[in-house]
Amino acid sequence: MRTRLLALAASLFVALAVPALAGAADLRGIVGPGFTITLLDSAGARVPHLDPGSYTITVDDVSEFHNFHLSGPGVDQATEVEDSGRVVWTVTLTDGRYTYVCDPHSDAMHGSFTVGNVPPEPAPAPKPPPTETALVATVGPGSTISLTRGGKRVARLASGIYMVTVRDRSRSQNFHLIGPGINRRTGVAARGTFTWHVQLRKGTYRFVSDPHARRVKGSVRVA
Repeated sequence: MRTRLLALAASLFVALAVPALAGAADLRGIVGPGFTITLLDSAGARVPHLDPGSYTITVDDVSEFHNFHLSGPGVDQATEVEDSGRVVWTVTLTDGRYTYVCDPHSDAMHGSFTVGNVPPEPAPAPKPPPTETALVATVGPGSTISLTRGGKRVARLASGIYMVTVRDRSRSQNFHLIGPGINRRTGVAARGTFTWHVQLRKGTYRFVSDPHARRVKGSVRVA
């Protein structure tokens, strides 16, 4: 008899515990690599409205100059602007409005949703993303390295967002860009064409080939 009572108690405990464990719904936040930010439900649809409750949010931050910042009643969570990677948050959402933004580019990169007894807000009119300026970075063949715009070498640039097409044409050289907030490079043994989205800030940026940095080098001043 005692064994049956213990088994019944255990069954009741599991029955009560399973809904509690399964109560957290899954959401996914994504920011980058371009000027995009979104929050999706488990079916992959954009989230306009949710029921109050506990949610597990997996945030994929795939940019080193964006972040994902969620705020609203009882919630204020953010990834770091200069970091990238995946983080998992467990949050409790209550009645009200919530927003998610990229803090450095909040005018163009933002979204929102409502929770509980709040009328869903109309979808905002999309804003054009910030304009990216195209640059071309070339290393090789031989001991050559350059940074150009429109086919001309650049010595000065305005601060802003740039799309850099990196053409690595040597298996003994690489292209390494160093400056405020940036430290990116191609592999020495790698060849190919790569695309970087970077934010250039005020200061001096150097570009070198690491194996021959004393003579295969250049710089650009950003104002």
